[in-house]
Amino acid sequence: HTVGGYMLYVATTFKYVFDFHAEDVFWCTADIGWITGHSYVTYGPLANGATSVLFEGIPTYPDVSRLWNIVEKYKVTKFYTAPTAIRLLMKFGDEPVTKHSRASLQVLGTVGEPINPEAWLWYHRVVGAQRCPIVDTFWQTETGGHMLTPLPGALPMKPGSATFPFFGVAPAILNESGEELEGEAEGYLVFKQPWPGIMRTVYGNHERFETTYFKKFPGYYVTGDGCRRDKDGYYWITGRIDDMLNVSGHLLSTAEVESALVEHKAVAEAAVVGHPHPVKGECLYCFVTLCDGHIFSPALTEELKKQIREKIGPIATPDYIQNAPGLPKTRSGKIMRRVLRKIAQNDHDLGDTSTVVDPSIITQLFSHRCLTIQ
Repeated sequence: HTVGGYMLYVATTFKYVFDFHAEDVFWCTADIGWITGHSYVTYGPLANGATSVLFEGIPTYPDVSRLWNIVEKYKVTKFYTAPTAIRLLMKFGDEPVTKHSRASLQVLGTVGEPINPEAWLWYHRVVGAQRCPIVDTFWQTETGGHMLTPLPGALPMKPGSATFPFFGVAPAILNESGEELEGEAEGYLVFKQPWPGIMRTVYGNHERFETTYFKKFPGYYVTGDGCRRDKDGYYWITGRIDDMLNVSGHLLSTAEVESALVEHKAVAEAAVVGHPHPVKGECLYCFVTLCDGHIFSPALTEELKKQIREKIGPIATPDYIQNAPGLPKTRSGKIMRRVLRKIAQNDHDLGDTSTVVDPSIITQLFSHRCLTIQ
């Protein structure tokens, strides 16, 4: 990133996306070492002279009401966290949230991955007491700041949608041939013109920069994400293109399957990866973390398969569903799907796992693997 363009972009997006005012107390829970920490813990708030909460720790220590205790203590007005954290806290129920005052909260935000509607609704209903708009922000390390986002109070919200582009951002949806799709459509999300926060190169390897972001569809910045636009023009991120599974010639979004799984009352969190299949090419291997008080059983497995069939279609029925006491995550809360793909295939050559917060989870997941055929 360049200094001026990046600073201008994070300052402007911070101001408008969070509806910043001088009296606000802003809290972004991200680890400061990742791009969300750079843009919306450090530079965006500082450039606007914002009062910020800085937090070092995890949302469940010393207890699961840690975040809401801090919101009450410092009277936080604008709160920005990851869907992973919301799903993690959902499984402990409403009481750890409602026992603390959240009266100061005005805007809630999410960042890092698409938020499934179930988690969005809980965030809105329980954390925000149905009065706080939610800004579900889509952006990337490479973009520097928000690209698709609601503006609080200005746009009707749809649970799970990143809504519309920020000022000056020109998105398009392309098909595999690179043709722009109009109206309701699903395909590759790209951007048609530059914006101030766009990255300028990959350090020491400009050729890789051009290949990764501009070669597939010349003339466009390629995000690597799939996207759907509905009849009202709202944008819905369907997940990384490399998180698409090809099952019997049908492209399935892992995010869509995960969303269907967590709609079940027993499931707190889910992650879906592809597994080689002798007939279908790929099949679905699902990891599910259950809410407190629920027990993993063959009956539950069948219920979950039925739910996916009904929500998405028979083609999406998983071959394997594994009980996962936890999922391997980085400190910023991202699920390490690369590691889960290895576990699904019983491949112990995991590569670098130094960023996993709790490595013991990997050992547990290997020991609870489903018996698979390849």
